[in-house]
Amino acid sequence: MDQIDRKILRLLRQNARISNVELAEAVGLSASACLRRVRLLEEQGIILGYTIVTGTVTGEPSIAVIINITLERQTEEVFDRFEAAVRRHPEIQECYLMTGGADYLLRVQAESAADFERIHKEVLSRLPGVLRIHSSFSIRNVMAPRKTR
Repeated sequence: MDQIDRKILRLLRQNARISNVELAEAVGLSASACLRRVRLLEEQGIILGYTIVTGTVTGEPSIAVIINITLERQTEEVFDRFEAAVRRHPEIQECYLMTGGADYLLRVQAESAADFERIHKEVLSRLPGVLRIHSSFSIRNVMAPRKTR
């Protein structure tokens, strides 16, 4: 991976809908050479996919909540049950098995504090094997993509 590949990745992270022609121009390649590089990055598993970032129903910014989960026990059975349950809840957008103080780190997007209270009551507190839930609310996402027209 060279500087051009890194620039391609940076630009795609900022706007995955950028046209290949615009991307090629921004990195100083022909459109066909740029497309070949993007395809190669995909084939190598460096680009795993493309996604959208959604706003809220109200148009107000959502609240990112980072949650540390500690389980009652650290056994394969408890981990498997917990992970299977997490996958069933679209409110939980990311889930990482961790080392250190907590067993899992989750990221949830909530419309409001009241919405997070609902998620906490109806989802998080009902996950199997949970001993402790520690939640932190974000102030803002420094890396959030800029709005495009």
